[in-house]
Amino acid sequence: MTDNRLPEVDLVTRMQVDESVVGSTEIDESLYSRQLYVLGHEAMKRMSASNVLIVGLKGLGVEIAKNIALAGVKSLTLFDPTPTAIADLSSQFFLRPRILGENLSQFDKYQVVVLTNTPLHLQLTIGDYCHQKGIYFVAAETAGLFGTIFCDFGEKFTVIDSTGENPLNGIVAGIDEEGLVSALDETRHGLEDGDYVTFTEVEGMEALNRCEPRKVTVKGPYTFSIGDVSGLGQYVRGGLYQQVKMPKFLDFKSISEAIKDPEFALHAFIQNTGHYPRPMNLDDAEVVLQSAKAFAQSRGADIEFDDKLLRELSFQATGDLSPMAAFFGGLAAQEVLKAVSGKFHPVKQYMYFDSLESLPTSVKRSEELCKPLGSRYDGQIAVFGSEFQEKISNVKQFLVGAGAIGCEMLKNWAMIGLGTGPNGKITVTDMDSIEKSNLNRQFLFRPKDVGGMKSDCAAQAVQAMNPDLVGHIVCLKDRVSQDTEHIFNEDFWNELDGVTNALDNVEARTYVDRRCVFFHKPLLESGTLGTKGNTQVVLPRLTESYSSSQDPPEQSFPMCTLRSFPNNINHTIAWARELFESSFVKPAETVNLYLTQPNYLESTLKQGGNEKATLEMLVDYLKNERALTFEDCVQWARMLFEKQYNNAIQQLLFNFPKDAVSSSGTPFWSGPKRAPDPLKFDPENPTHYSFLEAATNLHAFNYNINLKGKGKVDYLNALDSMIIPDFSPDSKVKIQADDKDPDPNAAGAGAFDDDTELQNIANQIPDAKSMAGFKLTPVEFEKDDDTNYHIDFITAASNLRAENYKIEQADRHKTKFIAGKIIPAIATTTALVTGLVVLELYKIIDGKDDIEQYKNGFINLALPFFGFSEPIASPKVEYNGPNGKVTLDKIWDRFEIKDITLQELIDEFAKKGLSISMLSSGVSLLYAAFFPPAKLKEKYSMKLSQLVETVSKKPIPEHQKEVIFEVVTEDADGEDVEVPYIKVNIR
Repeated sequence: MTDNRLPEVDLVTRMQVDESVVGSTEIDESLYSRQLYVLGHEAMKRMSASNVLIVGLKGLGVEIAKNIALAGVKSLTLFDPTPTAIADLSSQFFLRPRILGENLSQFDKYQVVVLTNTPLHLQLTIGDYCHQKGIYFVAAETAGLFGTIFCDFGEKFTVIDSTGENPLNGIVAGIDEEGLVSALDETRHGLEDGDYVTFTEVEGMEALNRCEPRKVTVKGPYTFSIGDVSGLGQYVRGGLYQQVKMPKFLDFKSISEAIKDPEFALHAFIQNTGHYPRPMNLDDAEVVLQSAKAFAQSRGADIEFDDKLLRELSFQATGDLSPMAAFFGGLAAQEVLKAVSGKFHPVKQYMYFDSLESLPTSVKRSEELCKPLGSRYDGQIAVFGSEFQEKISNVKQFLVGAGAIGCEMLKNWAMIGLGTGPNGKITVTDMDSIEKSNLNRQFLFRPKDVGGMKSDCAAQAVQAMNPDLVGHIVCLKDRVSQDTEHIFNEDFWNELDGVTNALDNVEARTYVDRRCVFFHKPLLESGTLGTKGNTQVVLPRLTESYSSSQDPPEQSFPMCTLRSFPNNINHTIAWARELFESSFVKPAETVNLYLTQPNYLESTLKQGGNEKATLEMLVDYLKNERALTFEDCVQWARMLFEKQYNNAIQQLLFNFPKDAVSSSGTPFWSGPKRAPDPLKFDPENPTHYSFLEAATNLHAFNYNINLKGKGKVDYLNALDSMIIPDFSPDSKVKIQADDKDPDPNAAGAGAFDDDTELQNIANQIPDAKSMAGFKLTPVEFEKDDDTNYHIDFITAASNLRAENYKIEQADRHKTKFIAGKIIPAIATTTALVTGLVVLELYKIIDGKDDIEQYKNGFINLALPFFGFSEPIASPKVEYNGPNGKVTLDKIWDRFEIKDITLQELIDEFAKKGLSISMLSSGVSLLYAAFFPPAKLKEKYSMKLSQLVETVSKKPIPEHQKEVIFEVVTEDADGEDVEVPYIKVNIR
């Protein structure tokens, strides 16, 4: 180190983090909300107190710095001993130098030191020093399509949570004398050997309740053993088990001890020659090979060398690729966060990755074509050559979405020069505007951009990074959907070379996938969920499409459980979310429909099922309980508490007393059913008062009543004059006891059919004409506004119900996550995933037609796990035609024909050996063999476009140049044949 002066640099890019947030002991949830759901508050607090040093600031170092900065560490110091060269712009952002001191003790103030693309002798010197001083050490480097990372977190490093998964829990059905625990109703427990659990609410073996964690031995999917239970009594009933995350301790070697494991070809060459090998130079490659062998021999390492691989490493040594920097930048940054937080399992100790499949085969690579040109793309040209760089620059790519993945994707595209050539273009669309919570992971956006459109701001940012993009980016603000096919029309799609999705919902992904299949465009798909990520390549005529497989459906709860028998906090949160809708959304919408639709009452009375409830709602919200003042809103909120947490519980216990037994003699309140208790309102109870305040404000919002300046004293004064009526359970009320039983209150079940009483209720509703100009304001649920009382209401409502049923309550943060269906996100995963996507984009640009060269990726940085597989080939369909067997691609093939008549279509298919039994377009059934002949007679002579317009009773839009028909056919043997769709060109 004494011979190397390390200039310190400040990160002056667009991803600087507000110093008032970084390092604060209070976590700004509006900024870090998505990351908090991945890491948790404790890990975030440890991170916000950490000082990190990064040495080496080519593209990889800047990528790591960006991801760590977004995560919110206390301080981030950056050094680089080398001057910035134009080739560094292949993957590097903007830096400015400043000089710092020279001796090793300067590292003592850092918890983590990160070296990137640093000479081996410095890695050894600094790494050993850090190991000795207990400083966490990470070394990462990339060379073209090659990369490695090394981690040394010292001896006895503590991992507090090695997976990041939510602890498992369940209901106990039984515990025998051997300690064998059975889960209720054969519910899979999901535990593994070596896991630990604790228990609560066990009757008979009370000593197990809140005991020290017991180690699990799995005996089957529904049973597990907790070992010796002698002396603990005999199990009677009840009980919950909860998995406990136990710390894991890891020992790391220093880099000089661990260095016997990897290959050192590149460092050996540099040590012997003093410079990097030249791109595609055979002489240098031979020296690399021989130097590596000599280096390994000198260290006593018994390594079997792959000569071809080492020569390729030499050819690419000076390469600096943005997607490789993104991959290792995300990975290394996550390792730094693991070091300072103890959250998730670290890489131990070396990890190697390459993407040699990304090397082009459609163009030549030679020393002449790969030599530096004095270009910002020299780091990429060194790997791929100047001919391939030209192909990259003339691509026309469509990016759907400019959020977290979209920002990272655009940054990578800017670095590689995508679309910067005379025929190149990038089109990006996103209909969303920027919110504060986006800034934590959508790194192209700054606080000044909040409120701006994502596509505009993202495009401006990457054009500043690479001015070559100016004039080559088109920004749109339209959702890609059926409603915008006049914008994203046939001409638009036909111009594209490919599509990249950066979306956050399945519906939009599926639509874009269908359009890519229709227009035969390659699609790059990706997504993240906390530390998990996936990438998928969709290639015309080669692979299945995104829509070929489906994710499992979202978890849903039986209504009976939510209404009457919750047993965990997820049930009460779902119930509270529905209470929010039924209290502040649906009533206001119903009132407004009544006031604006002339025949609303008449149509309601004809509905059947729940018309009485609708009419009573109108009477309450327009007459009996119409709010005019602050006091009205407070008293309404107080009665809502009484109805939900006292009266409803009393009614439930009237129907099913605590000592009730089933027909088989077992206690009714057992297993998943927890007997509740009514609550008595206490304004000094924080949860009770929070419910009152939130419900008051939301009800006032419905009635447009201003509550500014109201405090707790005002709320209590408003309650003084209230008389809460006594409640008596009603013997006529029916409550569904089991999910398998019919719901006695469902529409049509014992439907209310007393027309006279319905009319009497309707007569109480004020006449709509007399209320001209009056309307209610429905609440539109918004989870990210901490001042609107939405999450406050749901949190309080959920926890009060949890109090009814003695369920462990959840804080506001957890409630917001579940009720808001928030997708956890962290910048490191996003960076890594987009790196993988661009590595596949190289292959698409190259035009590779070998499916084995492509990779779908599945990663989990928490474990860490990296899995890659070939895309699944597109399915084929075969049938016996007149001239033998015919094979068609089920996804990518289609029958393309002109706008002929129905009879001509039937005849055309007959020539193929297929008879049409049904023909449809969209939701319209146009033809079926079983239709009466008289009905078919006039259809046979209609052109297909006319047939569609006649049956659907609406014209085909002017912008639409083709119509899709689905067809059901049979072969000559009468067997059904699932053939591709028909595309009819109508204009």
